[in-house]
Amino acid sequence: MDSKILNLSGSKKVNRREFLGHMSAATLALTLPGSAGFIKDKRMGIVVHSYASRWNSKTNSHQFPGFKDALDLLTHCHHIGAAGIQVGVKGWTKDFSNQVRDRREKFNMYVEGSIAVPFQAGDVSEFEKEVIAAKEAGATVLRSVCTSGRRYEVYHSAADFEKAHTEALAALRLAAPILQKHKMKLAVENHKDWRAPELVGIIKKLDSEWIGVTLDFGNSIALMEDPMEVVTTLAPYLFTTHVKDMGVDECEDGILLSEVPLGQGILDLPAIVAICKKNNSDATFNLEMITRDPLKVPCLTDDYWQTLPDVIGKDLARTLHTARTKKFANGLPRVSHLTVDERLAVEEKNILSCLEQSKNSLGLK
Repeated sequence: MDSKILNLSGSKKVNRREFLGHMSAATLALTLPGSAGFIKDKRMGIVVHSYASRWNSKTNSHQFPGFKDALDLLTHCHHIGAAGIQVGVKGWTKDFSNQVRDRREKFNMYVEGSIAVPFQAGDVSEFEKEVIAAKEAGATVLRSVCTSGRRYEVYHSAADFEKAHTEALAALRLAAPILQKHKMKLAVENHKDWRAPELVGIIKKLDSEWIGVTLDFGNSIALMEDPMEVVTTLAPYLFTTHVKDMGVDECEDGILLSEVPLGQGILDLPAIVAICKKNNSDATFNLEMITRDPLKVPCLTDDYWQTLPDVIGKDLARTLHTARTKKFANGLPRVSHLTVDERLAVEEKNILSCLEQSKNSLGLK
C-alpha cells in the first residue's frame, strides 16, 4: 500500500489522515492495542508537570513523599483515580519499561511518553531507543516540543525564530521514519512557541499519519491567541491534550498568566472538551495543573514583538481586555513564599480539585 495515498473501492483517492478520520473509533481502537481506546471510560490522566514540586523531590515529607520515577507516579495517580499518566521516558531500560507495562496493565491505566525529537542525524538512534522503551511500556502516543522554550523569552529576532522553525521541521522529518517503523504517534505541543496556524503548517508539510498535536488548552494566550480559535484550529490534528484552566491579570509590562484549578479560570472547558471529543474520540485528556507563581508575559515590551511581527493589534487588545476585565478573584495564587511542605499540600489539593471538577462538569469519569 502506498504510504501517502489510499484508494477505497474505486472512490476518490484520500490521504491517510483523511482515511483515519473517516474510520470509526471502534475500528481505530482495534488497530491500536494498548491505546486509550482500550480504556473503557474517559477519566482524566495526569501530566508529570502537574507534580512539579513532588517529582524527584528530595524533601523528607511523610505526607507527600517525592516520586522517584514513573512507577511511583503511576501508582499514586491510580490511587487518586486518574486514568493514566504522561511522563518522560529518557533513560528507561527494557526491564523498567516492562515494569511500567505490568503496573499499567494491573491498574488498567494508560501511559503516554514525553520525548525529545532528534535535531541531528546522530540523535536518531537515541530517539529510536526511547520510542521503543515507550512502546514496550504500552504507550502509543509520545508528546514532544520542538523549540528551546517560550518564544518571547528564548528568541530575540525574527531570524532567530525562523531558524528554530527550520530546525524543528528538519527534526520532525528525522523522527518520521522511526515513528512509522514502530507505529507510534508523536504529538507536538503548542508550547508557548508556535501560534496555532504555524503548528498546523508544520503538520501539513510533514503529511504523516504519525505526527499530530498535543493540544494545550491555555498556553497560546501567551502569544496573544484566542483560546477557542486555537482549539478549533488544532483539534483536527490532535492526538492528546494538556487540560488546564487559566487565570489572568495585568502587570506593568503586559499580563500575568497562571494555571488555576479547573472551573476557576477563563476557559470554556466544557466546549473545549466537546470539540476535542468530536475531532478525535480516542484522544486522551491529561491534566497539566502546575502550581507555581504567575508567569509574566511581557507583551508591552519591544523585545516581546521581535518574533511576532505579524500579530495584529486586535489580538493584543483582546488579550489585554481579558486580563483587565476577567482578573482572577483576589489576585492570582502564589506559592514561592510557602514552605516546601505547604507547597506540596497546595499542589495535591489543586490536582484533586481538578480531578473532581473533570468528573462533575466535563464528563471525564
